[in-house]
Amino acid sequence: MLGLPRSTEMNRRVAKEKLYAKAALNSSVREMIKNQVEAVVWRNKLAPGTMNAAVGENVEEIQVFEVVLRQKSLDRRVLTSIAGAVPYKILFLLTREDEAQAWIEACGEFYGTDWRKLEQFALRFEGLNLDAMYESLTRQIAGGRLDSGISLAAAVEKDRRRSRLNREISALEKKIQLERQFNRQIELNGELRRLQQELKGI
Repeated sequence: MLGLPRSTEMNRRVAKEKLYAKAALNSSVREMIKNQVEAVVWRNKLAPGTMNAAVGENVEEIQVFEVVLRQKSLDRRVLTSIAGAVPYKILFLLTREDEAQAWIEACGEFYGTDWRKLEQFALRFEGLNLDAMYESLTRQIAGGRLDSGISLAAAVEKDRRRSRLNREISALEKKIQLERQFNRQIELNGELRRLQQELKGI
């Protein structure tokens, strides 16, 4: 599906019990995995020993995990829990019948693609080392949410600020619609304009 070298292939099924033990999951997340996940398969290991890529300062290996779903949705806490059980960076491939989507974590934030047909699903694995490759994958999966020309950490922080401001703007717009006092509406509209200007400046 990803066109990676055969030397990177692992194709080992990961027992759910092993995930439960390593991630020290609480009962609610265990139940999510039980109900939402059909199987977890360790598909690929991207490392200097398996492909032509040097170790980076922050990324030693990238593991590719396929998460086969029982339904076309997955609680984000499941990915967070699996990531916490593995000491390396992970590229998640969520699959359901003939569709897939990719998820990846960067600086504490998860980014994902839309669902795509398997035959249309593609990612570019490029970069002089695994740091660069992981950053490239993150930017591809984020789909334009991360600004170019700055570090990945700075881009994620800007995206985090934009997301927070958009949530605050949306909540404030609803509040304005419900407000009946004219003076209070003026006050809230002033706050709305301030947030919108702050958003434009990011």
